[in-house]
Amino acid sequence: MELMGCGTALVTPFRRDGSVDEPALHALVNWQIESGISFLVPCGTTGEASTLSETEWLRVVELVVGTAGGRVPVFAGCTHNATSEAVIRTSKISQVHGLTGILTANPYYNRPGQEGQYHHFRAIAEATTLPVLLYNIPGRTGTNLEPATVLRLAEIKNIIGIKESSGNIAQITELLTTLPRSFKVFAGDDSLALPVIALGGAGLISVASNAIPAQMSSLIGAALENDWPTARRINRQFFRLMQAHFWEASPAPVKAVLEMLGHGEDVLRLPMVPVSSATRRKLETVVGELGLLAGVASTGEDLRMY
Repeated sequence: MELMGCGTALVTPFRRDGSVDEPALHALVNWQIESGISFLVPCGTTGEASTLSETEWLRVVELVVGTAGGRVPVFAGCTHNATSEAVIRTSKISQVHGLTGILTANPYYNRPGQEGQYHHFRAIAEATTLPVLLYNIPGRTGTNLEPATVLRLAEIKNIIGIKESSGNIAQITELLTTLPRSFKVFAGDDSLALPVIALGGAGLISVASNAIPAQMSSLIGAALENDWPTARRINRQFFRLMQAHFWEASPAPVKAVLEMLGHGEDVLRLPMVPVSSATRRKLETVVGELGLLAGVASTGEDLRMY
């Protein structure tokens, strides 16, 4: 599978009563695809997957896959800290017709060592015929997936890549210099997309692209085409917004921005809560300065031309 470009780690829109807002999710998926996003990743960290019931999780994935309609690949988040439960869920999600693959993160809370993580991910891969993307996010899970372990896992046929959110450039460099070139390494942090691509990465799985899909698609597309002047210019213009999405715990800031842009309600599920009033005011300033409320970047340029 040739998976490259900018993928969106989709938020899960909720209504004021806490239920999943299916029309808003449908509209969000269409907007993402129409804006040039390369692939979609529902039910990950940004999608508040840990607060979804199993029924809701399956429904969200089905809705995203159905709305996408084969226009872009869809990799569904499928993570659990109990390997047996992760295997069961992998088997269930693999039955969703049209699903491209799964994204699965380190087992959280248990903090397994490298051997435990190897057997955990191997069991998940063996439970499906779909392509599998590993997801290394030690800041959330409490454990790091080391390059030597990724190298072992890359030998498993349907493990095709990794979303790397360690923030450790030396570690990511080691991955990119030791793994087979066919194994895809995606930046998991918007702010590190350009360095990772410069080192040989396949693209980005983005939070920011929920709110600025055309701009992030243009950014990643330019970098992958070695058009670094354009990539640096777009990165410079939107870097503050990328950072702003983490002024408080994600996905609270990006959900606030999406509401400002008319894409769903600013509703999260406990223990997540909306951003503070002070943070919201700062986000409004950033969004306003970028001209996003008018649908045009502050320079007056349509970045989709790139």
